[in-house]
Amino acid sequence: MNPYALSMLMSSLAMGTIITLSSSHWFLAWMGLEINTLAIIPLMTKMHHPRATESATKYFLTQATASALLLFSAAMNAWVTGEWTIMNMNSYTPTTILTVALAIKLGIAPFHLWLPDVLQGLDMMTCLILSTWQKLAPMALLILTSHQLNANLLTLMALASAIIGGWGALNQTQMRKIMAYSSIAHLGWMTLVVSFAPGLALLNLTIYLMMTSSMFMMLMTLNATNMNKLSISWLKTPTLAASMMAGLLSLGGLPPLSGFLPKWLILQEMTKHHLGVLSTVMALSALLSLFFYLRLSYMISMTSPPNISNANLAWRKKNNPSLINPILVVLSTMLMPITPMLLM
Repeated sequence: MNPYALSMLMSSLAMGTIITLSSSHWFLAWMGLEINTLAIIPLMTKMHHPRATESATKYFLTQATASALLLFSAAMNAWVTGEWTIMNMNSYTPTTILTVALAIKLGIAPFHLWLPDVLQGLDMMTCLILSTWQKLAPMALLILTSHQLNANLLTLMALASAIIGGWGALNQTQMRKIMAYSSIAHLGWMTLVVSFAPGLALLNLTIYLMMTSSMFMMLMTLNATNMNKLSISWLKTPTLAASMMAGLLSLGGLPPLSGFLPKWLILQEMTKHHLGVLSTVMALSALLSLFFYLRLSYMISMTSPPNISNANLAWRKKNNPSLINPILVVLSTMLMPITPMLLM
């Protein structure tokens, strides 16, 4: 892609998110989301492949539906209350429509079906943007309006997301689809706690962004799009393969890695609100996710191909050192010591 066009699209992506994050008016927030959607579609289709075109079409249709619902709920709320302020959503129907719109935007179950298919047709860098940066604006709106949304509906969606996110990835072999289901499961945990403690949802989002960014950057370095390619990564870059194993276990929420921190604090918050059964089901759904993360970790660290195929395999990966990836790996695996500070 032309560097000028790329810089314009990336700045439009940033501008759309910043407009949504800084707005207090529904129309401005909607406009930011639209700029965001329109800026990422050319990035999706830059591969000139039928799968990329299909992904861009699916993404555009789902996001357009969500934007229409969001604008409809804002207009209905303005009709009831007489103002367009984001913080003033008092009527039941607009808040329900808004919850559905944001769930479609984020890919929360039962509106998650577009996410694995869209990610599968894209290159890794666009997948990274879609799984991290594109979640910021809708998640900010969800956190801002969390005290006015229907807590029961959010809890049901969260439970469905955590179970589907774990269940859906069990039989997948493509890394992009696995990361999509991982995203759905993590969004379930954020949606669960957003009504009770928005600060915890923000912490979960921050740690999720760090873990997912580091994972996609490692997959890009290894050029691994499926499990077979992942199994020869130990031969090519042992250090990176070890880092990826730690990152996967962190995504699964194993102590003492960073991914355990939000799950622990969320379960603690749920038990404070006497939601013991819900906490148990969420913890059991995390075991589903942990299974496929462990399977990937096993493939990376404990398997090697029986023989070298006829394909041209790089015996050792050429080193293009980037400082961002090691920092993200450290942050996504070693944040547990800050827990006492967060609890205070």
